[in-house]
Amino acid sequence: MKDSDCVLFLQWCLPKLRLRWPGFRKVRRQVCRRIDRRIAALGLRDLPAYRAYLEGHPAEWRVLDALCRISISRFYRDKGVFQCLERDVLPDLARAVALRGEADVRCWSAGCAAGEEPYTLAVLWRLRLAHQFPALGLKILATDADPHAIERAVEGCFPAGNLKELPEELLAAALVPAAHGFRVREAFRAPVTFLEQDLRVAAPDERFHLVLCRNLAFTYFDDALQRETLRRIEERLSLEGALVIGRRERLPEGASGFELWGRAAEIYRRVSGP
Repeated sequence: MKDSDCVLFLQWCLPKLRLRWPGFRKVRRQVCRRIDRRIAALGLRDLPAYRAYLEGHPAEWRVLDALCRISISRFYRDKGVFQCLERDVLPDLARAVALRGEADVRCWSAGCAAGEEPYTLAVLWRLRLAHQFPALGLKILATDADPHAIERAVEGCFPAGNLKELPEELLAAALVPAAHGFRVREAFRAPVTFLEQDLRVAAPDERFHLVLCRNLAFTYFDDALQRETLRRIEERLSLEGALVIGRRERLPEGASGFELWGRAAEIYRRVSGP
């Protein structure tokens, strides 16, 4: 498959999935390889034949949608974000939660992939912060639209390459060697609940003090869907709660219910909203 042909195909099909081409520009080859394999599995000749197949088989759009999912993640990805969470955001949230007499700091990891992000949160809390707030627990709900990613997340096993950014002392304390890498210890798995859920159409039925939605909605979703998703997140985020987005992402234009949390360009505080 020629790259130029695949680009034209993606520019045609992504808007129909409520996705945006610019978000896929750098990762398109991963998606193109998947589509190429799908074309071969269907016994089709080329992309024009697959486009015709899509137009004649509406159910195939769900298959294509799954082929367009990007789930690149690592423990401690973008370490500056987790350093800010550890140093400023989580302690501030924990103090506010304690003052309100609540039992837990509640977090939502949206688009959690295989669980690297929520497990990193669990590790940071237990090893670096829990001793400061002995009366508080941490609860993390992690959601993703990919059922296979959720299965891997529940298993809690990761190749060494996914852990290379996690500080060595945290790695040694939180994971143990396993057959094909490392496995998260049970104590760090206990606070995390995984749920298969598509952020484009649904969100958890509870409220959170911290929401992480990084490198998903504000990279791959089209403009209208970004605004819908932000409203959905806002409805589940407590006032003065924190929203974390990707390092190269920005909130949709007109997102007036948030202000930057200090100097962290990826972390926002909810100051108003629905």
